[in-house]
Amino acid sequence: MENHAPLPSLRRTWLKTASQLASIPIVVGSDFGFSREVNNQIEIGVIGLGARGKHLIANLPSNLKVTALCDCALRRIDSVKSPQKEFAELLKDFALHTAPHCRIFQDYREMLSTMTLDAVIIATPDHHHASAAIAAMRAGCHVYLEKPLATTIGEGRAIVDAAQKFNRIVQVGSQQRSMQINRIACEFIRDGGLGRVHRIVERNLPGPIPYEAKFYPNQEIPRDLNWELFCGPTPLRDYHPNLWIKEEYKIGKLLWRGWDLIDDYSGHLMTNWGGHSVDMVQYALGMDHSGPIKIEMDRSISDEGFELYNNKTPPIGTCSDNRRDESRFWPIQMTYANGTVLSLEHGQKEMIFFGERGKITVTRNRYICDPENLLPPMDELERQKWDGQGNVAKPHLENWMAAIRTGSALNAPVEVGHRTATACHLANIARIIGSTLNWNPEQEVFIGNDEANRLLQRDRRPGFELS
Repeated sequence: MENHAPLPSLRRTWLKTASQLASIPIVVGSDFGFSREVNNQIEIGVIGLGARGKHLIANLPSNLKVTALCDCALRRIDSVKSPQKEFAELLKDFALHTAPHCRIFQDYREMLSTMTLDAVIIATPDHHHASAAIAAMRAGCHVYLEKPLATTIGEGRAIVDAAQKFNRIVQVGSQQRSMQINRIACEFIRDGGLGRVHRIVERNLPGPIPYEAKFYPNQEIPRDLNWELFCGPTPLRDYHPNLWIKEEYKIGKLLWRGWDLIDDYSGHLMTNWGGHSVDMVQYALGMDHSGPIKIEMDRSISDEGFELYNNKTPPIGTCSDNRRDESRFWPIQMTYANGTVLSLEHGQKEMIFFGERGKITVTRNRYICDPENLLPPMDELERQKWDGQGNVAKPHLENWMAAIRTGSALNAPVEVGHRTATACHLANIARIIGSTLNWNPEQEVFIGNDEANRLLQRDRRPGFELS
């Protein structure tokens, strides 16, 4: 196989650029929503204060200042002001010095209409991403939006359009885009280092289950919870804690995922974890503004797959529709216009790119090459920046902040996040339809399948319109 010289160090390039920028006095103009000198702090609100919201607060760069906290459950706000367990140390300084001065809201619409903020971080359940992001942009805020971008392809496109309309900077929380190790591997593949990539394999990820009222009998709504707001744009269901609280009980060995499992609110692990793994595929194939054109499935299920999901999804038997319950586990094959095939397979634990010159295995903050000399050894100092349980996000937030202040490039801009989420949604839609689908990534429609096209959008409750 042909060997290639190592790529130029991304770190050296970044340091050179940073030193050049540091010598330039910059004031952010009104086109970006505010006119602060670069040395001033950017005032932000945080919407959604579950585990992810807390981790993002703990990772904030020093010149991002939280001035508003928002969650439909007041207990979540209290858990930031008085952090416990794993967050006691992580949020100690924030709880002591910043949280007492923050304004508190349950409804992000009220927060955005009554406060003047420079930016917001959105870490809500997925079904609020589009409503909250577009409302924030309309209010003049830049946005850091957790992945996946949205719960439907149509919502994702609406977020992209709003960012262009309101001229806002939107970073999607696909933080592997800021990991130098991942960037080196993906850009090497994208730039032809493997030659033609003919196949990629990665783990199969399950889709969500449909809501069924009989499994969630009405219970008394906790006094601190605005349940109507939690339901947001989705149908107003009777209250049941299992519809929203994650990982507080098990089915056998498997943790119940709450809102992340229900299709009203999420695409489950296919869009959640897929928001990282499929994102690396899109990046490495140079498909950040496109996507697959054919989606097929293997109508098989496998018990060996369940443990692969790290105890994060209940097994078959948790919804009445047996066909739908099984189909959400069906392995998927996606084909790109250049002939490259992405296979989501049972039992596959790693992402492997197979090319003309060898193969590269890519995981979070790590790559392995065959032959070994395809790429230089990994930089351990760079890897250490991302040590932790997948919760380290500061460099990705710093990239967002730099884009706000200087107009520099985002690592995970909104169009990129939309295209990644779209590929994940395509997998879930194919499982629901139960047949091979042909997708036009330019027009963002299915070819010759009206049933599938009806799943591109959902009805929204009044008060949560996107226009």
